Amino acid sequence: MAAACATVLAAASPGSGQAPGPAPPGAAPGSPFATRVALPNGLVVLVAERPGIPMVSVRVVVEAGAAYDPADRAGLAALTARLLTRGSGARTAPEVDRAIEFVGGSLEAEAGRDAAELTLTVLRKDLELGLDLLADALLRPAFPDAELDRQREETRARIRRLEEDPAMVAAQALRRLAFPAHPYGRPVEGTEASLAAIGRDDVVAFHRTHYRPDRTVVAVAGDVTAADVRAALASRLGGWASPAPPPAVPGRAAVATPSRAEAIQRDLAQATIMLGQATVGRDHPDYYPLVVAAQLLGGGATSRLYTHVREERGLAYSVYALYAPARYGGYFRVELQCETARVREALALVRDELVRLRRERVDDGEVARARAFLVGSFPLRMSTAAEVTDLLAAIERFDLGLDYPARYRRAIGAVTADDVARAVRAHWDPDAMSLVVVGNVQDAGIGRP
Repeated sequence: MAAACATVLAAASPGSGQAPGPAPPGAAPGSPFATRVALPNGLVVLVAERPGIPMVSVRVVVEAGAAYDPADRAGLAALTARLLTRGSGARTAPEVDRAIEFVGGSLEAEAGRDAAELTLTVLRKDLELGLDLLADALLRPAFPDAELDRQREETRARIRRLEEDPAMVAAQALRRLAFPAHPYGRPVEGTEASLAAIGRDDVVAFHRTHYRPDRTVVAVAGDVTAADVRAALASRLGGWASPAPPPAVPGRAAVATPSRAEAIQRDLAQATIMLGQATVGRDHPDYYPLVVAAQLLGGGATSRLYTHVREERGLAYSVYALYAPARYGGYFRVELQCETARVREALALVRDELVRLRRERVDDGEVARARAFLVGSFPLRMSTAAEVTDLLAAIERFDLGLDYPARYRRAIGAVTADDVARAVRAHWDPDAMSLVVVGNVQDAGIGRP
């Protein structure tokens, strides 16, 4: 997971037009990574021409995620996104399903913390139909009452199932502790109580306010040309207008929040432990050093946590570190699972590794291995059309510039051991981290960890 966070990295100046970079699979050597065009209504279109890829992937990203939920309507963004394909234009939900399934494609929608996404996958010959369905879902969703009730019940069922997953319980609890006064601390799916308060008028109003072309990126990859894609999208989305005024955006998440601890009793054979804090986001100059730090600390089988906690001491079934920067702030977390009786021992060793990373200079060879993995694994994040569109959308949303793939190797390669030490000391402090333990905490002897 820590390696996956390195897919999209630090902020740079915006890119436009075409930019050279390493050619991903399906692209001719030396060809542009992508073409960028902006429609008059503010909609940004990014196209990666990949003649060797028969499937066309389209990803629409709208800044309409859970971070924009009203405090008493948690889950509204996620519910709105799921309803986009449940009846739109002149088609009912079953008719939408049949239309896309008939051509062997897929059309899905969901919302995360920052953004909502619609993803379309079709063969090149069926792209016109796919874009018709996508445009209807984006601009003309019906939000039928029956589908709203069905999606709400399905979401409630998912919430109940997640309550049975100790990792999900711990993750949500830790976010609540790390982001006590920010939307990042609330569950994306909402709660059973907040879902009950959401009506169709709330969904319609959220869509009308937050779904707008000047906050939307469309990324396309496959056997297409930029000119054809621009024309196809202009005919379908060119008349989409942004309502005024623009919606308010969440503030930056506070990074200096008090550490807190929570023990959640579950009758389980092993305990799930999570330790973490709010930290800086991807626009901070220390982003690249923190990515390298997360990799060497807990990013794989050669990381410090894996080696010392799992292999040498046998204290954990799994252990890793995750650095997840987002639009309004970053998040650092260490997660492990261990026997109930060894919770304190495992936690003490994790803390020792965090302290050691802050106090002792990292060996240059260790930094070099982490850099090599990050650089070497990066091309794997562009092996499919869907992965290319994911990367393209993130490049635009975070102003990375279309030369980002070419700059990635240099940025990671420039990180030194001194950079890692400075960044960790500045932004990751075990004394400021909150702690959650889910399991048989009474047997572990920790009424409050």
